[in-house]
Amino acid sequence: MFKRFSVDEHVSNISKVKTSVQRKICQRISEQYPLLEENDGELMELLLPKKAPLLVAKCSGTEHLQLVCAEDGTPLFFNMRDGPFLPTLKLLHKLPTLMKVIRADKGAIPYVLSGANIMAPGLTSKGGDLPEVIEEGEPVAIMAEGKELAMAVGIMQMSTANMYIHTHPIFFHLVSISCVCLSCSKSINKGVAVELGHFLGDDLWLLHKIE
Repeated sequence: MFKRFSVDEHVSNISKVKTSVQRKICQRISEQYPLLEENDGELMELLLPKKAPLLVAKCSGTEHLQLVCAEDGTPLFFNMRDGPFLPTLKLLHKLPTLMKVIRADKGAIPYVLSGANIMAPGLTSKGGDLPEVIEEGEPVAIMAEGKELAMAVGIMQMSTANMYIHTHPIFFHLVSISCVCLSCSKSINKGVAVELGHFLGDDLWLLHKIE
């Protein structure tokens, strides 16, 4: 998405949105990321103050991409069409517990950092990790094996329960939490597990402000 991205080429319009639109965007973001609403919404108010203008950059192309920016033009979140909002990695590195986390093994790292989607075996191998139940369509942070900060963010294309084979010990834990019946569940453990949205070194990472 941001492997080749420039403001001049891809941003078709940037504007201060109406108060009603601002309220709707902020509500969706706060619902997706409850951490922002803790302590009476202290973090949310710091990131996107209610009394400050909210800038939205709309991008040309078929993906219907939009960037939600702070008043000074710093990108904070983005989404496609009516999909979930994802934080930029710069924001996520400041708030590492903002979203659910998965870990890719070392073999997947060069592919992720070149913009490739993440395949299921890269998460279910010895070096990968799926520490909690995550459903298809949820936004996630992708950690690299042996690293402490996220290398990418994306959207799950299958649930964590479906990725684990039945013999994997954590599968039964996932199943018990998500109430998936062993007799009717099917493990996949192949194909695209995460659609990549933004990764370290891409053009969004290199972008400081939209002016």
